[in-house]
Amino acid sequence: MRFWKLRSLSLVAAAGGIAIVAAACGNSTGNGSASASATVPSGLSVTSFDSSFSAMGQLKSLVSAGSGKVGVILPDTTSSTRYVNFDQPYLEKAFQQAGYASGDYKIDNAQGVDATELSLAQADITAGAKVLVFDPLDSTVGSQIQQYAQSHGVKTISYDRATFTGSNVYYVSFDNVQVGKLIGQGFKDCLTAWNVSNPKVFELDGGQDTDPNAVSFAQGYNSVIWGTQTTPLPAGTKSADGTLTLVQEKITPGWVNAQGQAIFQQQYTANPSINATVEANDGLGNAVITVLKNKGVGPKKIPTTGQDATLQGMQNILQGFQCGSVYKAVYLEAQDAVAIATILRAGQTPPSSLLNGQTSPPSGVSGSTQPASLLTPKWVTTQNMESTVIKDGFVKASDLCTAVGQSVCSANGIS
Repeated sequence: MRFWKLRSLSLVAAAGGIAIVAAACGNSTGNGSASASATVPSGLSVTSFDSSFSAMGQLKSLVSAGSGKVGVILPDTTSSTRYVNFDQPYLEKAFQQAGYASGDYKIDNAQGVDATELSLAQADITAGAKVLVFDPLDSTVGSQIQQYAQSHGVKTISYDRATFTGSNVYYVSFDNVQVGKLIGQGFKDCLTAWNVSNPKVFELDGGQDTDPNAVSFAQGYNSVIWGTQTTPLPAGTKSADGTLTLVQEKITPGWVNAQGQAIFQQQYTANPSINATVEANDGLGNAVITVLKNKGVGPKKIPTTGQDATLQGMQNILQGFQCGSVYKAVYLEAQDAVAIATILRAGQTPPSSLLNGQTSPPSGVSGSTQPASLLTPKWVTTQNMESTVIKDGFVKASDLCTAVGQSVCSANGIS
């Protein structure tokens, strides 16, 4: 999950519900003449990608038919380790498996600087990029990159993070409302499993002040828990069956974990009846767990939730302090982005099987509806941790077992 400055919002309507997303775009001019035989592989869809990268081999004729380079710009190396550890190597592998020569694509990192991200985009276009895949640091630089690319006839894909300007936009990410729904259902399942009676619920949302995805996450879990996508909800809100009561729903400014911890500390002191919590990611989940541990609360007493499938999150799950975490496999996102970029580079239109959602600006914000490619996240618990994040190498078993003890790992089938 990434944190970034936001100046406008956009909603995605997809099968999973409404998700706030973003896009960046160039114009609709073709990138080159694709040969008659170089067609988009039939059956290629958002479900085609897996850890084998075998779907990328279907794109070789399109790579040969296309022209120009593909530029990729990742945002930083600090907001999440995923960009260095996973996105860059997975993108490299996706390009290579699709048959790209090393000189036909370029992957850079903006190192957290807006001006650097813009200059990298401009340099890629000057060097002959016909498609840009970029993860904007914020809405301002996202808009600048999109406008520059569009003025030069270059098509763009907003990767994982939102940009709201332009036409003929493509956005690649996970279904953010579905992420929230997984959190909400995981929370409800945990209430039962941990025998929590008369739940008094506190929700710690992500940085809705800076990140549109945070709104989507809350819409998702609120729809499951409270039956409405409204966020934040007023204190005293009841679940449809009347068994759950909302004590407070609070936003964590900028996704800052320390602020989230301070917010929960204050709320728990003022409302000691809180016996169930919902958090938007693992970092906030751990912030709440820290407060609970300091108060002497033991495992499987007060549920917490999260996403990102971090090492800390997996540790908290195995030790009984967190119910589960949403896992978003980066190798799926990397392949999806390269596949759409390859189709655009060959002058063709991505099929509806890849563009399974739409992004539209909310009421009162100018813009137009754009296509989006939304991947499916997974809820990880003790039951499937080994077959998901451990199997994929997203979390190393050795690191996790060092943190929690080999006996805990062995008891949960992790070796």
